[in-house]
Amino acid sequence: MSTDKITFDKSPTVMNHPAGLFILFFTEMWERFSYYGMRALLVLFLVSAVGLGGWDWTRAEALGLYATYTGLVYITPIFGGLIADRFLGYKMAIAIGALLMTLGHASMALETEMTFYVGLGLLIVGNGFFKPNISSVVSGLYKGQEHKKDAGFTIFYMGINAGAFLGILLCGYVGEKVGWSYGFGLAGIFMFLGMLQFWFAKSMFGTIGDKPVKEDEDTILVEDESGDEHIEHVSPEQKAIITRDRLTVIFVLAFFTIFFWMAFEQAGGSMTVFAKDYTDRILTGTAAASFTIINTIMVLVPLAILTWVLMLLFKATFKKVALSNLFLGTSFIIIWGIVLWMVNKDFNTKSYLIDVNNVEATIRTDANISVDNTIYVVDVDKQGTYLMKGKDNIESVDEEIRAIAVPATVKMVKDKELEVPASWFGILNSLFIIIFAPLFSKLWESRYNPSAPTKFALGLILLGLGFGVLAYGASSIPLGAKTASVSMIWLMLAYFLHTMGELTLSPVGLSYVSKLSPPKLLSMMFGLWFTATAVANYLAGLMGSFIDKIADEKGLSFFFLIFTAVPIIAGLILIVIRKWMIKKMHGIE
Repeated sequence: MSTDKITFDKSPTVMNHPAGLFILFFTEMWERFSYYGMRALLVLFLVSAVGLGGWDWTRAEALGLYATYTGLVYITPIFGGLIADRFLGYKMAIAIGALLMTLGHASMALETEMTFYVGLGLLIVGNGFFKPNISSVVSGLYKGQEHKKDAGFTIFYMGINAGAFLGILLCGYVGEKVGWSYGFGLAGIFMFLGMLQFWFAKSMFGTIGDKPVKEDEDTILVEDESGDEHIEHVSPEQKAIITRDRLTVIFVLAFFTIFFWMAFEQAGGSMTVFAKDYTDRILTGTAAASFTIINTIMVLVPLAILTWVLMLLFKATFKKVALSNLFLGTSFIIIWGIVLWMVNKDFNTKSYLIDVNNVEATIRTDANISVDNTIYVVDVDKQGTYLMKGKDNIESVDEEIRAIAVPATVKMVKDKELEVPASWFGILNSLFIIIFAPLFSKLWESRYNPSAPTKFALGLILLGLGFGVLAYGASSIPLGAKTASVSMIWLMLAYFLHTMGELTLSPVGLSYVSKLSPPKLLSMMFGLWFTATAVANYLAGLMGSFIDKIADEKGLSFFFLIFTAVPIIAGLILIVIRKWMIKKMHGIE
């Protein structure tokens, strides 16, 4: 049987990987920035009072729309992948998806009912074109170097989470502190810059991602013992058997990812409830000052690391794709400006205890207010969310608000107390990934690189252990309690273990889909992979909705023990069947 070796692309490299990987890294980073930035604002905007610029929806209405949106976002990739596989090619599909999402963010920024829903629709369709196909281009960079593919997808995954980290942090901050339109618009700006950066760098990918060509009917890709990829000429019957077995493995792995994401996505539901109502988030004195400093470091250090990666990419590719680099550099200049503005604002924000109609309330503001001064405030949502204006600028607010504003007396400055936002814990996952992804990337390139089923089993078990930590932390909470003051350390440990599990499972999952799929079905199989995520997201919301019922009858600790047991059992089953799965992979390791 004759074999033909695929020649690895000798393009410029960054950190011993193709420079094209980092072009895709930053393209995906800005797309995830826009997605998670908008997602962080969506429910907050819908439930906020009209006086705060929101639409004053009920929580049930807002969460219903949120569930529909996130479900559809992960369904459309199967259709976008199929269209790219059959007609457009990956690069054109990515560009179309990025353009549609840019228009979607711009439409949402207008904040009318019609443009809001049009914007959501454009985001859903655009993501369907973008999401599966950019993963396919990453796969194409590693033909002939399959043993580096797991490491490459782990680096790419770091870009995904860098975007999530910055998007949640900055779009959420700008949306809440400046205005919803500015937050939605900021997401669109970076989607637009990411689109331009990718489009003007597409020459770096050569023929990778071009319009599809007919596949040779009697060849199939296999790996030898060194991990190098070869084309082998086989009979149609042999090819059909190998293809069927490899697709079976993808379906099995996709099935087990449902158990992973079903539990993991509690981060947006029950874990947020735990942070909001059951976690002691009030810091005073030295702890409060320390948190402000640590939070600043948490923002600046990852951004500094990303800027260093950016400089490496500039060095390797500026002569080839200067215009793309200029768009990318511009985006980082804007990001640094927003981050430094945010840090300065946080350091100059103080807490004031005020007396509103003989009811004490606390407001945090960066305005300078003298003790015993009188200000005008209005409870805009009738739940203690106060809009504050000084004597000199009360005339600047809307007439409707001005009419119900009441004078309030500042009693004392509480400069040494702050409340950690419940949403803050959500950035820990992305932060841990930015820190640890390079370590996992190196591990997957070493001789300690385990098989796909083993990696998936470890990921599920680590996820379960994270919920075990939460179950232990919640064990002191009485049955039916609606509030408690559990230490923050339990949530932080849980997010750490969940992230270690995610790094073991999610990025290498993308890698194995690319290895096991026939080339002509690659993007469609990525779409199928994301469809499993859509199912998991729905189940996550359904199971999370039982938190109150289970907490009342069995306790909150029992609720988290369910999510401890299910992933660990799934992981153990994977360990039992791993040899059968490895056999079905026919040499793909």
